[in-house]
Amino acid sequence: MTKMPGDMDHSKKQQDQNPHKGMSEHDHHAMMITDFKKRFYVVLALTIPIMLLSTMIQRFMGVNWYFTGSSYILFVMSTVVFIYGGWPFLTGLISEVKAKTPGMMFLIGFAITVAYSYSTAIVFGLKGMDFFWELDTLILIMLLGHWIEMRSVMGASNELELLVQLMPADAHLVMNDKVHDVKTDTLKEKDIILIKPGEKVAADGIILDGESYLNESMLTGESKPVKKVKGDKVIAGSINGNGSFKVTVSHGAKDSYLSQVVKLVDDAQKSKSQTQLLADTAAKWLTIIALLTGISTFLFWFLTGHPLSFAMERMVTVVVICCPHALGLAVPLVVAKSTALAAKHGLLIKNRNAFEDSRKITTVVFDKTGTLTVGKFEVSKVVSSDKDIKENELVRLASALEQNSEHPIATGILQKAKDLKITVPKAENFKAITGMGVEATVEGKKLLVVSPGYLKENKLALPEGFTADDTETVVFVIIDKKLAGYMALSDKIRSESAEAIKVLKQENIKSILLTGDNSKVAASVSKTLGMDSFIAEVLPDQKLKEIKALQKKGEFVAMTGDGVNDAPALAQADIGIAVGSGSDIAAATAGIVLVNSNPKDIVNLILFGKATYRKMIQNLVWATGYNVIALPLAAGVLYNQGIVLSPAMGAALMTVSTVVVAINASMLKVKA
Repeated sequence: MTKMPGDMDHSKKQQDQNPHKGMSEHDHHAMMITDFKKRFYVVLALTIPIMLLSTMIQRFMGVNWYFTGSSYILFVMSTVVFIYGGWPFLTGLISEVKAKTPGMMFLIGFAITVAYSYSTAIVFGLKGMDFFWELDTLILIMLLGHWIEMRSVMGASNELELLVQLMPADAHLVMNDKVHDVKTDTLKEKDIILIKPGEKVAADGIILDGESYLNESMLTGESKPVKKVKGDKVIAGSINGNGSFKVTVSHGAKDSYLSQVVKLVDDAQKSKSQTQLLADTAAKWLTIIALLTGISTFLFWFLTGHPLSFAMERMVTVVVICCPHALGLAVPLVVAKSTALAAKHGLLIKNRNAFEDSRKITTVVFDKTGTLTVGKFEVSKVVSSDKDIKENELVRLASALEQNSEHPIATGILQKAKDLKITVPKAENFKAITGMGVEATVEGKKLLVVSPGYLKENKLALPEGFTADDTETVVFVIIDKKLAGYMALSDKIRSESAEAIKVLKQENIKSILLTGDNSKVAASVSKTLGMDSFIAEVLPDQKLKEIKALQKKGEFVAMTGDGVNDAPALAQADIGIAVGSGSDIAAATAGIVLVNSNPKDIVNLILFGKATYRKMIQNLVWATGYNVIALPLAAGVLYNQGIVLSPAMGAALMTVSTVVVAINASMLKVKA
């Protein structure tokens, strides 16, 4: 599912000249694994006879098994190994030369061609000793290395494939009270589908009838089943519990939340961050160093009187050991693993650089409602300041305005109307007052439901005897320009919030509360959670200025917000984290989207970002460090001390290096 540089470039180039071009990358990888496996076993079968017929092996064993034509039989078997076993590397060499980007396949192709050409010349008259057995074992180990490597690549891509497979193939479409089984991708907006117990939800939608508990862990990282009732949104791919319910489909499969997540992950895996560009540059330089060092090594040993075969062998070993194999995989394997793994835990990475930069965060700015708090406001007090208007009437009129809003305060007022069994009247000429509230015409009256900030700005006095608890949020109801009363709503602090702030403190990261709510509520929440500071009664456009002010002080700021009102601030922050955006993920201006509005996820994201960066650096250090040590040994620096590497040993070391990088990447975990 992800494009890997270095070794994977050759596979893409082969695919471009491939009759299987139309297949998915996942299928292409699977086909390549089978291909490398088959070539490996054919070469393995020829290895024993080739070694037994080789001069060096016979001398080592103290035997003489020469017979007429034995050198030609050895040549024919080695030719099969060179052409059939070496085919992926030879075609890779041609592709890289055509693209003018010599890399790993060029180096391997060059090494085996030199070894084969020299050994063939020996068979047909040149004096010296062939190294067909070295050629054979070199190709054998290279094929094994590629087979292992492709399986590692598939392992990383499989994380994304699992997300793709979450979408069920079939759905139960309800038409004229009859249930028809149809393909999921044929579903359209407003179709009604039935979800039976234990089944996966086939499409994003809203529950029309029935209720159940749904497991959304593979989509949101939230392990606890979530209760869903009539009117609740459901996400395609989530697993139904024991209930049965009908869903009104919100949109077709290609626009579903899951499809957007898969596309996001795929795009993020293919995008290159600064670390990836660094690795690519290092791999290019390693290729140039390999060729220059290989040729210099050959000239040194040949011109100092050593046999041509020895000089050739040193050059081949240097070129093989220098293949930027591990370096080419160091970052992309971690990228593939981290983006898909993060998506399974409800952390959606849209911008790779933002994710990798999360290790630099010094300050996290939190929005309050729905992030640090549950976001579920309950009306705790209704006070009328007009003797002609009863409390229930105040709720009835206010709920008329709030039925057009999805704001948590609106939900709380509507819930109160529902509890009191009040019929909500219609509202006309509805208009939002940015950061202040809403206005509309209800039953001929001009009605406003506004925050304390609106009263202050419009120089309106607070009602007599006004009191509000520090944790309460108050909205005022104005009817025909006259203050009619107010409602106090309270929002519980999330149980996870305190723990999240505590972990940030341990990581030496400041936490600041930035909210449009009043100072008393902000101070209370900030103090309860042990946050560093708070900024209250801020309009959405002012949030941007506050973020800039923090940046001027030298802070590296992560901003959390809902991705709509907070868009300017999210864009201004060094890292924008949209929380609780649900299926509107594509529209968010943030570099990272958290499916749940859980503050613990923000901490997990930062810790996971640090862990991912560590893995990348570990892999880069290992991949380059291995070359720093192995290259001089391959060139024969310790030859006089009796230490010398054969081409096969060089290939084996290179394979081990690649496997270490792959295993290290696979050990990446998200701390839940």
